[in-house]
Amino acid sequence: MMSTLYITGGFFLVINMSDLKIQDPAPEFCLPDQNGNEVCLKDFRGKWVILYFYPKDNTKGCTMEALDFTRMLDEFRKLGAVVIGVSPDSIESHQKFIKKHGLKVTLLSDPEHKVLEAYGVWQLKKMYGREYYGVVRSTFLIDPDGKIAYIWRKVRVKGHAEKVKKVLEELKSK
Repeated sequence: MMSTLYITGGFFLVINMSDLKIQDPAPEFCLPDQNGNEVCLKDFRGKWVILYFYPKDNTKGCTMEALDFTRMLDEFRKLGAVVIGVSPDSIESHQKFIKKHGLKVTLLSDPEHKVLEAYGVWQLKKMYGREYYGVVRSTFLIDPDGKIAYIWRKVRVKGHAEKVKKVLEELKSK
């Protein structure tokens, strides 16, 4: 679990980033996209942001998730939303992933895990008795004011993009 220490008004405040909740301000970040261009969360103020975190380019579940978001991208745009995927993969890996599968979503590279940790998705995992750190597939819906509007943790890929669209439509109708 990642904690961040803030010094404010002479007081120390420790925030456990994996404890992000609905209505919390979304942690700010800037990361390179698949073309090497810097993309910052603040650039999307006034829009809904679907920020999804996934473990690895060109793996079965991650490919299906990226294809689902790509397939629904026009629908999300009509709802005033952008779709951004983040993984620890390199820019070059993202370029190959996009080309191989014809992806249209923006993919950000976080090899140092700074944003993954800030959102609490870089966690200790266990598989076949071995422990390692990796990405826990998660999605954050961020409102036009930069606050977290909805969180999906430990995402199951099948039908996930449709669930995100349904929640976005519900929140926009309020």
